[in-house]
Formats: sequence, structure tokens, C-alpha cells
Amino acid sequence: MKEQASQEQAEAPLKLKTARTLKWNTIDRLASQVLYGVVGVVLANVVSQEEFGLVGALIVFQSFAIIFADSGFGAALLQRKDPTDEDYSTVFWFNLVVSVSIYWTLWLCAPLIADIFQGDRRLIPLSKVMFLTFVFNALAIVQTNRLMKRMDVKMIAVSNVIAQVAGGALGIGLALAGYGAWALVWQSVALAGIKTGILWATGRWLPTCWIKKSSLAKVWRIGLSVFCSSMLNTVFLSIYSFVIGAFYSLRALGVYTQADKWSKMGCASLSQVLTASFVPLMSRVQDSAEDFRRYVRKINRFTAFILFPAMLGLAVVGEPLFHTLFGHKWDSAITLFRILAVRGVFVVLVSLYGNYMLAKGFGRRLFVIEVVKDVAIAVAIVCTVGFGDVALLVWGQLFASLVTYCVVVVMTARSLGYPVARMTGDLVPFLLASLAMCGVCHFAGMMPLPSMLRLCVEIISGGAAYVIIMKICGFPELPEAAGYLFGRFRKRR
Repeated sequence: MKEQASQEQAEAPLKLKTARTLKWNTIDRLASQVLYGVVGVVLANVVSQEEFGLVGALIVFQSFAIIFADSGFGAALLQRKDPTDEDYSTVFWFNLVVSVSIYWTLWLCAPLIADIFQGDRRLIPLSKVMFLTFVFNALAIVQTNRLMKRMDVKMIAVSNVIAQVAGGALGIGLALAGYGAWALVWQSVALAGIKTGILWATGRWLPTCWIKKSSLAKVWRIGLSVFCSSMLNTVFLSIYSFVIGAFYSLRALGVYTQADKWSKMGCASLSQVLTASFVPLMSRVQDSAEDFRRYVRKINRFTAFILFPAMLGLAVVGEPLFHTLFGHKWDSAITLFRILAVRGVFVVLVSLYGNYMLAKGFGRRLFVIEVVKDVAIAVAIVCTVGFGDVALLVWGQLFASLVTYCVVVVMTARSLGYPVARMTGDLVPFLLASLAMCGVCHFAGMMPLPSMLRLCVEIISGGAAYVIIMKICGFPELPEAAGYLFGRFRKRR
């Protein structure tokens, strides 16, 4: 009993830090996504589908540039127990040099980018401005990682919210003034620049040295593995936008971009919250196999508790959601949105398992995971692209994610010494509860109601059903979620 009490006392500060981190990450993502959603709704109703397609084409190249700018070293700093100031300075200068070099390369290649996408020359000036965003983002990597490493993410949340408000206001103003695609471009640039400026103004950190070979060597092994896996991941996530924009049409790309963007508001936010909240925690217990597995179980269950109702619920309410926000302008994106929302479940889980590998220092296995995922995506594209149907292409994307999950869960279980049956068993109760919730939403949505009222009825009835199931089954995740959100924990006697 004394030993157990001593262990609980030692864990209390770490648990409190985790709670605060999770709280502010949740506030950050919720506030950012609400603002992002409000701005996105306005822009989606003002800007044309083709103009969204123009910016979607540029995002393909920007995604690669961001990966090169970071080079995986940001994740490597998070994985290290005690990075030094020299390590941070080395990563900062390395990322800055790489990002500036890539920007000028893409600036020179702007005409070639236009040639790829239907030869649309409007892409040339748009790209030269749009690509400034990854330079600004590179400047913020170290400032962000230092705060995440200390599990002190309040200022990250504040900077994100302020940047979203300012960038969104600029984008809406330009869109209403008739600037079209330029409104989307300047919104992105302003968001990245303002966020970076706030972090530097409040971070109280300046680089103390130039690039040190010894520091670079420390983060190189993990960083290179993360870079390679991230590069493959970006290649095969962006390949859908590339294929649709190059072989279908920019309008079809605009429709896909909208479906992808709104579905990612859920899965990307969850992945970011989990990474920022739990990777620093897991890295602290990486040397204790028993403690690590104990935290894996808790994180598995907590993730499933949030993930399944969020993403499956989004898929169910897709039609009234789109009709409420956009009328019938984006009806062609609803089916794609639903498929991608379900796919988001597997995306988050695979990302979570990759974070377990990262926290344990198994950087090379991240690359193996990406190879598995990318082979599945490549096969799916080859099998579906010839039919000329974007929806079929996206169904293949979902199937590829399912196959990837099945392989990755086995690989992760073996690496951690945590049986596959337990890895999947942690998720099953919440999956079943979420499916029951979806059934309630579906039947509630059969009433002949206006779109907004139907959306509210489906969300309220489904949410109530899920909470009731959690209470009846006595799952501890419901009170724990409230505890993490508000930072309140009962003291055990």
C-alpha cells in the first residue's frame, strides 16, 4: 500500500501537467477549428470551386516544402529527454536555411507548376506568395517545440487563436472585395506570419550558436526516419489532389479539397491534440516497459472514447451539415466528406501508434509504417483511377487506410509487447457505443425538418445517447475527460 501511495504521489505532478497540456491543446483546437470553420463557411460561399482548386493545387507543393523545412528534427527534439540549447539552435538554423532555399527553388519553378495543372498561368503569381507560409512556419518550429517539451502550451493556443482571427478577417475582407483565390492565399500567409511573430515576441528564446555537428548528430537518426516517413506520407496524401487536378479538372479538385478540408478538421485536430499532449509524456516513461504499456492502454481507451463518436458522428450528419453551411453549392462534396470522415478514424489510430514508436525511439519503424501505407494507397489508386469517378477514388483511399491499420496494429503490438487482442480490445467498447449513437442520429434525422434544425436534433440526440451508454456501462473515461478538461482530479486516500 505504501509503495502504491508513493507511486501515485510521484505521478501527481506529471498527471497535472498532462491535464493542463491536454486542456490547452483542446482549447486551442476547438477555438481554432471554430474560427477556421466560420471563416471557411464564408469563403466557401463566396469563392468559386475553380478558385479553391487553384489553391488546392498549390497546397500539394506546399505540403512537401513544409516536410523539407522541418526535416523531421522537430519530432526528434520532442522525442529526446533533455535537448540542450545548442540542439534547439542547431535545428532552428538548419530549418531556416532549408526553408529559404526551397522557397527560392519553388519561386523559380512557378511556371512549371502552372504547366502541370492545365497550364493555368494564374498559378504563377499565386504560388510565389503562397509559398511564403512554409518559411514562416519553419521559423516557429523550435519556439513551438520548446513549449511542447515543457508541456506548457498555453501560448501556442493563444497565438493560434489570434492568428486565426486576424488571418480570417483578412481573407473574408478580400473575398468579399472580389479577390477570389488571392483571398485564400493571403489568409494563409497572414495566419502563419502572425502566429510566428507572437511566438517569437513571447518565447524569450534566441539562438545561441550556429549549426553544431554534434547537435545535428543527436537528432539525425530519429529526424531522418521521421523525415522519410513524413515525406512518403505527404507524397501519398497529396497524390490524390495531384491526380484529380492533373487528370480530372480544377473544379473537381476544388470539390475534393472542400470535402478533405472539412473532414480533416476532425481527424487532424485529434492527431495534433494527442501528439502534443501525450508524446512528451510517453518519452518520460520510455525506459519503463511496464509504465509505458500502462499508459498505452489509458491513451488507447481515451482516444477511442473521443475518436469514434467524433468521426463517425461527422459522417452521419454530413448532409444536414453541408446544407446548413453552404446550401446546395457543395452537394457534390457530401459523399466524399462522409467517406473521408470514416477514413479519419484509421488515420488517427495509425498516427497514434506511430507516436508510440516515436516515444520509444523506434524511428526506423515509422518509415516501415509509411511504406505499408503508401503501397496500399498506390494499389488503390491504380485500381480506381481509370474509372473517372472521384468518389470511387476516395473509396479506395478508405480501403487502403483500413489495410494499413490492420498491418500497423500488429507491428505496434509486437514492438511494445502489448498483445494485438488488447490493442483492439481497448477500442471495441467505444466503437460499439458509437455505432449505436450513429443509429440514433440516423433515425432522428429521418424527421422532415429544415437542415439546421435537423442537424441540431441529430447532434443532441446522438450525443445524449453516447453519454447515456457511457454512464450505463460505467466507463471511467467520461469522468476522466471532464477531469482532464478542467484539470480537476480527486485525491486518492
